[in-house]
Amino acid sequence: MPRRLKTAAHTRRNGIEPPAELATISERTPLVRVDANGSFSGWHWLATGFDEVRAILSNDDGFSMLPPPTQMHSAAGHVEIGNLLQYDPPDHTRLRKMLVPEFTVRRIRRLEPFVTEIVADCLDAVEAAGQPADLMRTFALPIPGLVGCALLGVPRDDAADLARNFTSSRAAATDQRTDPRERERLRAAGNAYVTYMRRLVRQKRRSPGDDLLGMLIREHGANISDEELTGTAATLLGSSIENVGGMLALAPLALFQYPDQLALLLERPELTEQAVEELLRYVSSVPNSIPRYALRDVEVGGQLIRTGEVVMCSLLAVNRSQLPGVPQDTLDLTRDSSGHIAFGHGIHHCLGASLARLELRIGVPALLRRFPGLRLAVPPEQLRYRTWTPNYGVDELPVAW
Repeated sequence: MPRRLKTAAHTRRNGIEPPAELATISERTPLVRVDANGSFSGWHWLATGFDEVRAILSNDDGFSMLPPPTQMHSAAGHVEIGNLLQYDPPDHTRLRKMLVPEFTVRRIRRLEPFVTEIVADCLDAVEAAGQPADLMRTFALPIPGLVGCALLGVPRDDAADLARNFTSSRAAATDQRTDPRERERLRAAGNAYVTYMRRLVRQKRRSPGDDLLGMLIREHGANISDEELTGTAATLLGSSIENVGGMLALAPLALFQYPDQLALLLERPELTEQAVEELLRYVSSVPNSIPRYALRDVEVGGQLIRTGEVVMCSLLAVNRSQLPGVPQDTLDLTRDSSGHIAFGHGIHHCLGASLARLELRIGVPALLRRFPGLRLAVPPEQLRYRTWTPNYGVDELPVAW
């Protein structure tokens, strides 16, 4: 009989470290049934093993991103139009095929001068803020926000308000605050975010530019609706802000804990690309996959997942599993971490992975070079981490130099 998981280990961390229980689960039972009385009673299985996670994420015939029809009207069953992570083939194939040409490594490399300029501007903002400066507000969130807005053709003057509204909308979906006025303000910010995107799409329909939305309209306009364009734009920008913004804060935080690795990165800039992959593996700011719903009975890792059951895959557990020949899992920028699954696996592998890597390759070393004495301005235990959200991170990252 499979062992039951009584606590949601995949939702917890000790700072940036996974709980010891998660590693134990992965070693003993790489596919474990979640206790019905656990924190996430809607999930039946948790996959933590490398082979099991890859098997589930690559099985598009056996698993769906969409809940069964009986759940489609519940909060969990809400489907966001234009969000690729909530699409199955053939709709997923149709929409992703339209977007892929804009996210190839070759296309993304053309953005390097632009990203470098944005990073420099944000570093100026860090310095201007004085010490202590909040890296989340001055550096980590603005960089992907400005890059994403430029990609979509959002005027730079609108970028800050748009990103702020998105951040507030995510808080409305995940915060446990009970003040009705505050929650209404957050919901209003979310509505403003979507309304802006809807208006932007209508404008691009009339006059498509050289940006991503303009490309989609010129080349695929008859095959993609305004509603789908709006959802795609909102999802791409939002994912960029959350995922890359989280990493741009957690990466230096990890390096603070390993000063020898921080010094190594400064001494050997040729390690930058390798270092980014190791930081992505080690931090795993997206700790879990989107839940998968079994379309039929599927056997994975010797366990039978029945039709309609829900599986959560822990990307963090896979990325932080014990490495062969290594006594403990430490941050090592000289390690070959190219096999990590921080960007997922299968047809839902992160579309913007190349862009995220570019922003990290430019942003993290530039930050460390500009402020060689960079350090936390508060004791580590005072940091507030974002939990119960799809993306793990810190609310604020006060630093001094």
